[in-house]
Formats: sequence, structure tokens, C-alpha cells
Amino acid sequence: MAAVSKDSDRTTAGVDATAVDSAAVDHPIVRVVACGSVDDGKSTLIGRMLAQTDSVPDDVLDYARNTRRSGSTIPQGEVDYSMLTDGLEAEHEQGITIDVAYRHLYLPSGRRAIIADAPGHEQYTRNMAVAASTADVAILLVDASRGIRPQTHRHLTVCALMGVRTIIVAINKMDAVGFKHVAFEQFAGEVRSAAARFDLDDVTVIPVSALTGDNVIARTEAMPWYHGPSVLQALMAWQPSPVADDNAAPFRLPVQYVVRADDFRGYAGTVVAGTVRPGDKVAVNATGAPATVQRIVTYDGDLEEAHAGTAVTLTLETETDVTRGDLLVAQPDAATDDNFPRPATSFAADLVWTGEEELRHGRSYLLVAGSMAVPAVVTAIRHRRDVVTGDEMAARTLKMNDIGHVEVATDTAVPLDPYALSRDTGGFLLVERVSRDTVAAGLVRHALRRAHNVVPHSFSVDRDARARLKSQRPRVLWLTGLPGAGKSTIADALERELHGLGLHTYVLDGDGVRTGLNKDLGFTPEDRAENVRRVAETAKLMMDAGLIVVVSLVSPFRGDRRAAKALFAEGEFLEVWVDTPSDVVVQRDPKGLYAKAKAGTLPNMTGVGQMYEPPEHPDLVVAGDGEIGDAVTQLLDVLEVAH
Repeated sequence: MAAVSKDSDRTTAGVDATAVDSAAVDHPIVRVVACGSVDDGKSTLIGRMLAQTDSVPDDVLDYARNTRRSGSTIPQGEVDYSMLTDGLEAEHEQGITIDVAYRHLYLPSGRRAIIADAPGHEQYTRNMAVAASTADVAILLVDASRGIRPQTHRHLTVCALMGVRTIIVAINKMDAVGFKHVAFEQFAGEVRSAAARFDLDDVTVIPVSALTGDNVIARTEAMPWYHGPSVLQALMAWQPSPVADDNAAPFRLPVQYVVRADDFRGYAGTVVAGTVRPGDKVAVNATGAPATVQRIVTYDGDLEEAHAGTAVTLTLETETDVTRGDLLVAQPDAATDDNFPRPATSFAADLVWTGEEELRHGRSYLLVAGSMAVPAVVTAIRHRRDVVTGDEMAARTLKMNDIGHVEVATDTAVPLDPYALSRDTGGFLLVERVSRDTVAAGLVRHALRRAHNVVPHSFSVDRDARARLKSQRPRVLWLTGLPGAGKSTIADALERELHGLGLHTYVLDGDGVRTGLNKDLGFTPEDRAENVRRVAETAKLMMDAGLIVVVSLVSPFRGDRRAAKALFAEGEFLEVWVDTPSDVVVQRDPKGLYAKAKAGTLPNMTGVGQMYEPPEHPDLVVAGDGEIGDAVTQLLDVLEVAH
């Protein structure tokens, strides 16, 4: 049993409390994420470490002695260590961790550890991923009485992807298996095998009982066969690797704000990697423009040197075009320097999908990195990772808590590092454009070569010139509605009228594009998203040619239609809802689709097997069960065409 006196909740017996690690001076803070499956004992382990290193106030300890959650078996008067980390009332009531609880642990070595107690339930994996994104060390718990579970593998996978290279595995509740050596070795072998898939070589496996304190603070006599460190000793021994050392990385400063005053222009931000000094040669990542650092300005005065984590304002010796969202970087030694993140529009990345609605490649999201936000599309899902076996599985979509490897394309070139080089400039979020919900955490692996090789040419004859030649205003008229609503019939009648007025048009019809351009697509939600994306891009090209483009497409999902509209400038894209009662479209059934759906042979039929989301704010609503001539007149009016 660990040397813990009943008269004191705080002791670091077996640990030299006076030894101050020299690394504590250079790296005074170590960030830790504690993870594992639910009820594996994370909160109890962390709570004991906090209490026995004098890292919690006396009144908090008194609260943990005298307060009991429902179902607790800990006698009144003894400390319930799990109470020291669960911060939400809902967590106390349910006896689980929901949110990430952050606590400060003061190590005997002189360092301070910031411990994030991550939730164990699968539905809160996204919370755990956030905690792991800034962690130096992971403490991964395994319940010896229940063994390694899928969530254990998932958390190990997330830690590895998020760049956590040091893993302390605590095989907890060893008292429940009689402190048996053979049980420990079995679990240790499984964990090391799983860690090897990610090339994690800094893995320490420790047999622990968080409830009784064995091997938490100091070595225990209950397991004489174990000769390694305790959890606290392993945490104290952590040293940053050169790869993980932000100060050893190339200089990076994302510009958060441009400071202007009389005779002063500076660029404010936090140094996220490397160091910078007055006189250093830097470059503006967006343009590659070279510059020299003149001053490093802070509230407390100028600095001679700024390290990672320091908030500063840099001034440059010469006037340079720098704006919010730009990245100041160490000037490369050569044009091919891999440490220089050239702006790109296509990236290979790993995604931890956190959205409740599944990923649909082809749908437009916002890619947010630091102060930068640009439209982005997931153009391909290369594979989904099976978190238990580590196998790469073919996938057409990602669901909540899935981890996959994808390709992402942005509307404009953005400067992103490989995540392995810099977490701060290599990580990003995907945000739903309307709801602003965060749907994924992304980790850049590398910019795709085509992102640097594709350079659009600026042609002399542009859209305005083509439109003037045709004496018309190019527009896209997007007709959406249920199958059988009358979209194609209305589009045909409208084009005849426009053609008779001498205007140049083209109709992109749903069935027409599916016989050629989109013949490889089915009718699943993700295929429908890609169908809409391709049609929208085609319509944009046709509008660029000066045409009035009429699109007749079911396009059942609002998000897909919003993504299509986002490709166009204000006023160029008009969304028209052909509103036809459901009983009318079923009665019409011109293609026999509703009959097939009723017979069960067409499972993805919109309005039957798959929902249709009517537009919330369409530019025009026409009645699909009314007179065709009335609908055409309404459309001519919205196009502002004289008739």
C-alpha cells in the first residue's frame, strides 16, 4: 500500500519534494490530458494526486470529505477524490464526467501541471479531443476488472493524432484483480501493441489502484513485482522531445490585430512556435514578402527576445503589406524550404468528426484557423480509421466521433503547416456555415502538390464582356421542389419564353446531368450533396459564359442549397421553391417513382424514404399545381426581364 497516513490527505512519500528539475525552468508548465473509458477512475486518480501534492484548498478537501453523490460507497469523513475534479452539477448527479475539468497540480519538481480530466463517454469524444489538442502528456486509464474497451482505443487514437507523444497508461483497479502480475502484463501488452500502430515509443504502463493509492504518488508494497515509477514520478520525469519543443520549432506568429497609432504600425499576436529577436529576417506567409523585425513591443516594454507563448506586437523596419490572418514566419533558407508553409488551396488532413449531422463531402463549411476563416469543401474521404483494430476502412461519410483521412479544398490559398511541425498553425476547425456549429477538428498532414501547381490564368475576355455581347444579365435560377412538383415543365416553358425574347439560356435538369456528368452518383445524402456541388459549379461556369442558367433539381437539403448559393455573388443566384402539395405530386407521379417507393424498391425517394427540407427564405415561391403561364410570368419578373 502506498504510504498514505489517515491523519493526512496530503503526502508525497517516496518522492523527493525538494528536487527541482532543471527542465522546470525552461518548461515550467506541462499540460496533461487524463482519458479512458467511463468509470475507469480518472477523476479519482487525479483527485488523489491533487490532494496529496497540496494542490487543492482545505475547504475543497472538506467538501470532498462531507459530500457524497448518490451511490457512493466511500465512508463519510474520508475524501471522495473524484469530487475534486467534477465541476458541473450534472456530473455530480450522474456520477460521470461530461465537460473537461481543468485542475492545477503543483509537482515536487517545481513544475506546474495543468490536468484536463476528459469525459469518458463516447458521445463526448469531441470534448476529449479538445483537451488532447494542447496536451504534452496523456494519462490513459484502463479498468483492470473490465479490460481494454473500444473507447480506450479511441482515446489512444485521438491522442496520437493530436500530437501527444508521451503516454502514461495507468492500469487501474488492480486491487479488484488481486494485484496479479499476469493480469497487468496482459493489459500492458495490448496497450503497447495498440500504441505501436502510431509509432508511439514513449509509453509507460503502471499498475495502479486510485482508490487505495497504490503506485499513484509513490511505489507500493502491494505489487513487489513492479519496479517502475509511480504515476506522479512518471509525470515528473517528462521531458519535451525536440519535435514537441515549441521553442525549437521555426518561428510562427499568426497576426491577430494590426495596431495603428501616430507614427506606429505593429502586428499583434502570440508567438506560437520558435523565437524571434530584433533584427531577425521574417516573411509574410501570404506573399512571401521579406521583412526585418525592428522591435518586440509588450505592455511592460520592449523585449530582446520572445519565445513561444508570448503575446507581443512586432514592428518591421520597412512598410510591408500585413493584414489580420496573415502569418509571420522565419524567412526560409531556400525556396524549397519545407519549414516555410506556402499558402495552398488543397490539403490532406485527418478529421475527428464532432458534428451530429454526418459529413457530406461536397458541402461547403468554414475552415477556421486562428483568426482566419475561409470557405472549404471536403472533396474526398480517403478512409475511416477503425479505432480498435487500427485498420483503414473505405468510407463515403463520417459520423459523430469517427476519425478519417480526407482531402480539403479552400476557396482561397491559406498558410497551414503540417500538424507535426506546429499544432497551432497546422490545426483547424470545420464550422457549419449557417448554424456556426463546430463539426470537426482537423489536423493538416501536408499540402497537396496540386495546390501549388494549379494557377488560374486571368483571361482578357471576362463575364461582363460576354454579357455585354449578349445584351443580358447572367443569372442562375435554381428551381427546387419535390419530385413531380413540375420543376422541369416550368423550366422548359421559361426557356422557351426567354429564347423567344432573344436571350441566351441553358437548362440543367436533374435527370439530364445524371445521365452524363453525374452518372456515377447515387441518391444517398452524401451523393446528393456532391450532385448539387457539381451542378452548382457547372452553372457558375455557364453563367461566366454570359448565360441565364435555369437549374431544375430536387436538391432536398437546405445545407446543400446554401453551399451552392455561396459560390455566387449577391443577386446572381435566385432560389425558387416550386411548392406543390404532396398529394398532387403523388397523383401525378410522371416517372412512377412514388409507386416504386411505395413498393419498397426505391428507398431513398425524396418525400418518402428521405425527407425534403423546404427553403426557409426563398427568393420566390411558385405554385407547382397552378397555371404554367403564371409561374413563368413570376420567373420573368424576378429575372427582371421585360416581356
